[in-house]
Amino acid sequence: MDETTPRMTNLFLQLGLDAGEQDIARFILDHQIPADVHICDAPHWNDAQRQFLVEQIKADAPWALVVDQLNEALHADAMGHEAGPR
Repeated sequence: MDETTPRMTNLFLQLGLDAGEQDIARFILDHQIPADVHICDAPHWNDAQRQFLVEQIKADAPWALVVDQLNEALHADAMGHEAGPR
């Protein structure tokens, strides 16, 4: 049983990505996705990463909350454009 605490840094480690604070910020900035693209359908995931994300969301697992936070962050540009100028 995996006892890893679901945090953004640990999610990035689970996904095999660099998990430093700046690494996460850079990933989010560089991988923004359109509002109509589900996080699991984003083109930058490999098959294992995509499978992990899908499984966590479907199982409503403890990781689902952190995956949702990442989803919101990856859609930040799209949501900002939909809301209009700030």
